[in-house]
Amino acid sequence: MARRVSYRGREGFSLGPIGFLIVVNIIMYVATSIRPELFLEMFGLSRFYFPAHWWAIVTNMFIHDPFPGIWHIIANMLTLYFFGSYLTRLVSSRNFFIVYFLGGLLGNAVYLLLGPLYSIAIGASGAIFAVAGALTVLRPKLTVFIIPIPVPIPLFVAVLGGFVLLSFMPGVAWQAHLGGLVLGLVAGYIFKRRQRWSFRA
Repeated sequence: MARRVSYRGREGFSLGPIGFLIVVNIIMYVATSIRPELFLEMFGLSRFYFPAHWWAIVTNMFIHDPFPGIWHIIANMLTLYFFGSYLTRLVSSRNFFIVYFLGGLLGNAVYLLLGPLYSIAIGASGAIFAVAGALTVLRPKLTVFIIPIPVPIPLFVAVLGGFVLLSFMPGVAWQAHLGGLVLGLVAGYIFKRRQRWSFRA
């Protein structure tokens, strides 16, 4: 009897949560590069335009400034890939998404409270700091490489040290970083307690 053999994978192709976020960010980066004034004003978060532009509290997480270069989105997406992939393996894709978006939202809320009136906040850094904060609580002694530091350093040193250093750089929305980091630390503590209870059961 002749049989037909399929060479397609059973589950098909899937980007996964990390790939999906990276693709959306890259698409929005290209669009912003073509029409920067439109995208920055419409989708960036500003105390002056909020709440008229209420959607910006979410959309600004997918907007990166095309000027002065591409390094902002490269750094964010690389960090998202490595930290996000690790956190997803520890807590599931669903919980990763919760941490990512709640961290971004809380970071934006803190920016609306403490940020300058006429500036525009953009970028995924608040959400990524939430991911990093959660991972720091779950795996504080994990060693990572941070460019341009040539030696591995503990994750908690990289995350907390990076937050402090970035906070003193001009043009950085440290308020969003702070909100995201706090959310991530709290989420990591909750995940860690759940893991302890599951081991006891």
